[in-house]
Amino acid sequence: MNKLLSILLVAALSASVASADAKAGQKAYLKTLKAKFNMNGTKFAADHTVAEWEELFANGAKGFIKEYSEKYPASAAVLSSPDMADKLQDVGDFAKEYGSDSGNVPSCG
Repeated sequence: MNKLLSILLVAALSASVASADAKAGQKAYLKTLKAKFNMNGTKFAADHTVAEWEELFANGAKGFIKEYSEKYPASAAVLSSPDMADKLQDVGDFAKEYGSDSGNVPSCG
């Protein structure tokens, strides 16, 4: 019984930590990238599937930076900035949490 309770507690804590990163990513997206990409957070997250987002945000988000710098040239400097490097993993968590095949819908517009 104790083992089951421990497993459930760890699972609940892990889920809340993942959610916190997605929330931070949502805030970073809305504050920094929404105007550059000219789309709300819901449309942005639905741009790719969860697996596609995982691939784009692998290796320090190099794929994401490349793709979105090409699609939105005005965003290239922001995406490549050292300040944004810390936020990109959170943006990735947000995108993966609400990817087009996730079944989740963010509460942002």
